[in-house]
Amino acid sequence: MSFPNEAMQFYFDLRADNSREFWAANKHRYERHVREPLTEVMAGLAEEFGPAKIYRPYRDLRYSEDKTPYKTHQGAYVGTALACGWYVEVNADEMSAGGGFYHADAKGLAAYRQAVDDHRRGTELQAILDRLVADGWQVVGEQLKRSPRGYPADHERVNLLRHKWLYVVHEIDPNAPSLAAVTEQVAERWRAARPLVAWASDVLAGAH
Repeated sequence: MSFPNEAMQFYFDLRADNSREFWAANKHRYERHVREPLTEVMAGLAEEFGPAKIYRPYRDLRYSEDKTPYKTHQGAYVGTALACGWYVEVNADEMSAGGGFYHADAKGLAAYRQAVDDHRRGTELQAILDRLVADGWQVVGEQLKRSPRGYPADHERVNLLRHKWLYVVHEIDPNAPSLAAVTEQVAERWRAARPLVAWASDVLAGAH
């Protein structure tokens, strides 16, 4: 086995026993099969995309009803603007890469909706997403149940207006023969997502 398969197996086991006892006995697996190889992959992408933030494995339990102490995935993120950038994740089921915008503040979200409402910018975004979907990408992100206040329910891009986050994801082959091959797959995914990342970064950066 190799990365990300060993990482996926670690998270499969952690999902079954998310305890401090399991973590203490298996932390070496996390370091060797998750954090170290992902750090190497991100280092290989830094020249083209920029330095990555690799998230801590510990959950913030202060505001959570679920008191399990450890995240059941490992993520890394390269920011391009406030709340925008590229993302990669490995969990028990898959490794995936993508990009878009996450956790936009009120100003950023208002700017996003204004851009979607604008005919030129809104149709540009829709075309970007249509091309990605045709190439096997998934469009995901938290959405309102109805159109946001101030926008009609029959707006031609109401599904985009409802998004509070908007990003796309595509799976990475878990059977890649080397870390170099994983790195190149992530690079290919991020290049494909670049038009969306650029669109979102321009819109949200202009809001601040």
